Amino acid sequence: GGSVKAGKMPEGEKTRQCKQEEEQQQKEEEREGLIEFYSSYQELFQFFCSNTTIHGAIRLVCSKKNKMKTAFWSVLFFLTFGLLYWQFGILYREYFSYPVNLNLNLNSDRLTFPAVTLCTLNPYRYSAIRKKLDELDQITHQTLLDLYDYNMSLPRSDWSTLSAQKRSSRSLLHHVQRHPLRRQKRDNIVNLPENSPSVDKNDWKIGFVLCSENNKDCFHQAYSSGVDAVREWYSFHYINILAQVPDAKALDESDFENFIYACRFNEATCDKANYTHFHHPLYGNCYTFNDNSSSLWTSSMPGINNGLSLVVRTEQNDFIPLLSTVTGARVMVHEQNEPAFMDDGGFNVRPGIETSISMRKERTVRLGGSYSDCTEDGSDVPVQNLYSSRYTEQVCIRSCFQLNMVVRCGCAYYFYPLPKGAEYCDYTKHISWGYCYYKLLAEFKADVLGCFHKCRKPCKMTEYQLSAGYSRWPSAVSEDWVFYVLSQQNKYNITSKRNGVAKVNIFFEEWNYKTNGESPAFTVVTLLSQLGNQWSLWFGSSVLSVMELLELILDFTAITFILAFRWFRSRQKLSPPGPSPNTHDNTAFQDEAPAAGAPHRFTVEAVVTTLPSYNSLEPRGPSRAGEVG
Repeated sequence: GGSVKAGKMPEGEKTRQCKQEEEQQQKEEEREGLIEFYSSYQELFQFFCSNTTIHGAIRLVCSKKNKMKTAFWSVLFFLTFGLLYWQFGILYREYFSYPVNLNLNLNSDRLTFPAVTLCTLNPYRYSAIRKKLDELDQITHQTLLDLYDYNMSLPRSDWSTLSAQKRSSRSLLHHVQRHPLRRQKRDNIVNLPENSPSVDKNDWKIGFVLCSENNKDCFHQAYSSGVDAVREWYSFHYINILAQVPDAKALDESDFENFIYACRFNEATCDKANYTHFHHPLYGNCYTFNDNSSSLWTSSMPGINNGLSLVVRTEQNDFIPLLSTVTGARVMVHEQNEPAFMDDGGFNVRPGIETSISMRKERTVRLGGSYSDCTEDGSDVPVQNLYSSRYTEQVCIRSCFQLNMVVRCGCAYYFYPLPKGAEYCDYTKHISWGYCYYKLLAEFKADVLGCFHKCRKPCKMTEYQLSAGYSRWPSAVSEDWVFYVLSQQNKYNITSKRNGVAKVNIFFEEWNYKTNGESPAFTVVTLLSQLGNQWSLWFGSSVLSVMELLELILDFTAITFILAFRWFRSRQKLSPPGPSPNTHDNTAFQDEAPAAGAPHRFTVEAVVTTLPSYNSLEPRGPSRAGEVG
């Protein structure tokens, strides 16, 4: 009987022992866990503020007994955060604006001499179009007689062939009469340019009318200057005559020796391998020096004796007086493999003058991509390059106009390259092309065609800054023997000594050349440095402090997810399914149902506390049977 009493343990002590074991096991599990989560947001925030290296955060918890200080530091802390991210926004905006720094470098090296194009300023009466030009001169002679009562002198040969020309062909006269040159009052001319000033006393305007094919709409091209009107009107018909020549090589009548009397570079004589020839409708025969990429000239020293020196003939012979009203020569300096646009960058050389042109090379290198809208080689520009040269902005603009000309007018403008499958405009085939051209030109200048927007600047370009000096050449005391030697050398009798020749010297002013480059002003390294400066200024912390802040955000997200999961589970337990018929045996071991407002977890705890009563249902073991026995 005594052994039975010693073997029994009170129910209270056994329950207390079970709870202690559970608490000890729970502590061991908490100590051995890999990831620790906080039970509430308050605990998480208090731990962060007490242990973070961000300045000012500790003030949010250490002064919690003083609500005024806590409120003050809370406002100050979040205000500082706001100012910090405001500065961050400014830095990001500056970074994504892609600013650049301009770098200026001075380089000293052997300089590659640029290409030099020289034109005669003397449109030539080519044999292929001589007869039609003579006929046009006769019509112009009559026009000037009617408008200004001016009897223009013409060579006798032209007068002798006038009747034969009238019998052989009247097509030119028909088209000229369709676009006559007229003098009208200002009030009788519409669509005048806004900036056309009136300079004549009687308020007369000179111009010509270009109409559409059905004559329903007309474009009035008017000029306040009669000289400009006559030249423009004559040029319009002259271009139509040139366009009628089927083979452009028929206009290739180069006479280099009669134009260039002397050519020297670096004190060495030039030869035919140093120049190429092309024909310009208004500037005549043109010669480009040093355009052969296989053997380019280089200058090792600056100065007039280490450049290009030319003696050119400026006396006009067999010229077209209604097309060329100046005498001399036209010069342009440009890069190799670039077309010479004489209207844009050229300048005239006066006869009887020695023109010394000094050059300073300047190279510009722009950043492409997000930093600017420049193009590397023009391959990303939506305009086809019609020139057999590398991309330049002017090449693109002219190609853009020519392509629009072909689409709108059905033919190509004679001054620009011919697109594939097109033909040049000629009013014998395209009756109203002049009307279409001047309408399109007005839209082009107003950028309605979008050419100036489509054509972007190249990322790499070289320019030459020019400055010129002038002096009389040859001088009064030396002109006799100079002209005598030149006439013997070139077998040409110079009739006008003062207007017969000119000298041109082109050279580098200095050995150095300037390079304007661009570099990113705000790189990723710069951005991180600026962000770190702002973070240190407002919070006096480092990169590890940022990691602490990221850890806080991750913990906050994890706690939110856990609490949401528990809330979802508790919602499921609050609405259990109805009891089954076989569960009546367990009702004896459950407490009464909890009140409606009580948490469900207390019900679960009540059920767990009744589990020890199940010991009374355990079968008796042999030891118990032995004791009883």
